[in-house]
Amino acid sequence: MANTLKKDIGLALLRIVPSALLLTHGIPKFQKLIGGDFEFGDPIGIGATPTLFLAVLGEFLCPILLILGFKTKWAAIPPALVMAVAAFVVHSADPFGVKEKALLFLGFFIVIFLLGPGKYSLDKD
Repeated sequence: MANTLKKDIGLALLRIVPSALLLTHGIPKFQKLIGGDFEFGDPIGIGATPTLFLAVLGEFLCPILLILGFKTKWAAIPPALVMAVAAFVVHSADPFGVKEKALLFLGFFIVIFLLGPGKYSLDKD
């Protein structure tokens, strides 16, 4: 298998797998939002409803864009920011094992931002 093919498959997996996993956290938040239940945490002091909206953007909408490989570099920023807040604000006092998942997601989305979507995407980088 040629190195370019391996690289493009690797970039596709790097986009798709973490994004699909993050959707498992975003779908319940999206359902909460469209159901009209705006009760949510407010770790950065902007209010529960705006925080929920931003969480849905970062954990639901942007992962869908990343799976498709559409506007990939831009779509990687909100999930990275949401995971940074989760790791460094929400779980700041927690042991490493609690914040580890958020840090892994943060790392994935930073790498996606840096490397781009690859050939198997709507962006076709």
